Amino acid sequence: MPVSSASPSLSRRGLLAAGGAAGLGALLTACGSEGGSNSGSGKGSWSFTDDRKKKISLDGRPQRVVAYVGTAAALHDFGAGDAIVGVFGPTKKKNGEADVLAGDLDVKKLEIIGNAYGEFDIEKYAKTHPELLVTNMYVKNALWYVPDESKAKILKLAPSLALKTAETSMLDAIKRFAELAGDLGADLKAKRVTDAKERFEKASERLRKAAKASGGLKVMAASGAPDLMYVSDPSANADLRYFKELGVDVVVPEKVSEQGFFEELSWENADKYKADVIMLDNRTQALQPPALKSKPTWSDLPAVKAGQVTTWDAEPRFSYAGAAPLLEQLAKAVEDGKKVG
Repeated sequence: MPVSSASPSLSRRGLLAAGGAAGLGALLTACGSEGGSNSGSGKGSWSFTDDRKKKISLDGRPQRVVAYVGTAAALHDFGAGDAIVGVFGPTKKKNGEADVLAGDLDVKKLEIIGNAYGEFDIEKYAKTHPELLVTNMYVKNALWYVPDESKAKILKLAPSLALKTAETSMLDAIKRFAELAGDLGADLKAKRVTDAKERFEKASERLRKAAKASGGLKVMAASGAPDLMYVSDPSANADLRYFKELGVDVVVPEKVSEQGFFEELSWENADKYKADVIMLDNRTQALQPPALKSKPTWSDLPAVKAGQVTTWDAEPRFSYAGAAPLLEQLAKAVEDGKKVG
């Protein structure tokens, strides 16, 4: 689970008020029971075994997929975007621009089922006539951004499919997303896909060389909240695990929280770990550099004083196109960085 899921500012909210579900029962009935009565309109039967070891079987390839926004963005990168009809999760910012998690999705063409943690409009979802719901899996068997309190109703509309995105290497996750995209009809040999893979491989090698030549430059992945700074654990976070595999010396927190993924530090203890380069969470819900200026301990960190802070996509897109720029950005930060911690 990415850092922000445990942020005090992101409490879950009830979705359906007592009188706000008018007509929902009829929609649920029309769309069938769990397992999905909507058969895909693709020719022949279709099946896929997800990372819960659950086999999803349909009468045909699903043509109407609703997905977590980050999942949808990765599938789009592989060429499976035509199957996506709706998304949930942070999709649009308050100013109407696409959220960073949306990647290259054209969010204006998609039904937005929910735009924040805990939001999932079941009536909107039902009206998309979903054949498959796809999302990331950060915690075993948990459907990312599918609210527990309305999960039973949601899963009556279409079968769910989850892909593992934690406690695995980013490279392995990307391969699984590619596999699903191919099964949804994407051409994985298309030039856009093969070009992206080549760029990813070059970027990986560049980061490997930069890490080796850095003399042990220490990199810390962090996220800022009003009361806490989170230091992320590379064993749990797929991207950090991959960076570590490439030789990057990523800070490993000593006291990971009960939820896993990170250590929570009060701002008074923000200097607990020495770091030469800081990767800072760039998601909408995380504090960005201008806001962090109000935290004296942040400004006093050696990496911050040296200007060695780079952007971190704490929820990366699990595609070659989505990951390549992240590798290139970190490679440049390591190449340009000096030991200061």
